[in-house]
Formats: sequence, structure tokens, C-alpha cells
Amino acid sequence: MEFDLTKITPDVRKLSDMKNVVYDKEWFKTAKDCGLYYMYRMLKENNGLRYDITVVVAKMLGNEFNKTKGHNHAGFYGEVYMVLEGEGFYLFQKGDGNKIEDVCAVKAKKGDVIIIPAGYGHVTINPSDTKELKTANWLKKEDKGNFSLFEKMQGACYYYILQPGSGQAGWIKNENYKSVPPLRFEKPLKSVPEDLNFLK
Repeated sequence: MEFDLTKITPDVRKLSDMKNVVYDKEWFKTAKDCGLYYMYRMLKENNGLRYDITVVVAKMLGNEFNKTKGHNHAGFYGEVYMVLEGEGFYLFQKGDGNKIEDVCAVKAKKGDVIIIPAGYGHVTINPSDTKELKTANWLKKEDKGNFSLFEKMQGACYYYILQPGSGQAGWIKNENYKSVPPLRFEKPLKSVPEDLNFLK
């Protein structure tokens, strides 16, 4: 399945749309608006599911790596991601601002598959300042993202940043959440499940 994305008009998420979720607030105050990621939606439909592609550009948001805004699903749905180019972190969390019950990160490269379980909100992160991340997903056709928790809490419960002083990349807790468990890590899958009915 190949698409000439140069001939398709994407929805663009700009820096100005990310005001409430960017970690580095001081940097944001003087940063110029620009496109951070490009969403090519409904490229294919199959049995009530839709296929999208998102391109996350290689860019630092101050000392934070570029990411998607983060959302929960409007219904109790899961989602399947596949990395088409580059590498990415897929961070997913279950809970609310008072208590996060579980939070997990999966690092994935080209060809890897990530399953976001139903009931989890999630963020996609491009951990590179030189290579774009191109990722595809299958999800329920009519599902729409709910961004309210991530906007209220100023992002996911962990940020992926260049640590002050050391310049090393790493995870830092979002202190706006009252209770956050340690971040756990899982490995990606190597292929898309044959039966995607669990997404519906």
C-alpha cells in the first residue's frame, strides 16, 4: 500500500496548537509558529476502520523532542500503529489527572507495530532532531481524538527531553499529575495482527 503524499492535502498541527502541552514554556514564548506534524487521514477504509499516515518532523521544541498533541479516544477503542520511516516512541497512559494507573513506552523503528490498548490515551514522539518519523495507523473510522486531558494537564504524564546540564535524552515526570507510576517499557510487535476486530 503506497500513497503519493505530495498529492494529498494533510491536516497540519502547528506549534500554536500545542501551547498547552509543550514542556519548555520559556522557549515557547518566543518561538515562531511552524508545522510540527502532518496528518493524512482516511487514506483507506476497511470493515469500519480507517487508515491514516502521520509525518512528525524532526524538530526540538526547546529542550523537548517533537511529539503529537496527545489524545484519548472518544469511545472505548484501541489503535494499531506501524512505523513506515524513522523511529518513534509511543507513550500510552491509563487514568486521569488525579491518578495514572499505568504508563508505558514502546520504542519502535521501521517495520515495527505498536498496539494502543482501549482505554489508554497516547502520544507519539519523534526522538530525533535530524530524521522525520512517518507512522501509519488503523482505528475505528468515526473515532475522534479527545485532547482535553492532555491540554488540562499540560501534556502526557512523562515528557521526553534533553536533560538540563547533561544534554542526554531522557524521561521526566509531568508534575501536574498527582500520582504517576514508574514508566514501564515494552517491545513492539513485528507484524500487524490479522484480525483487527478488537479495535471496534
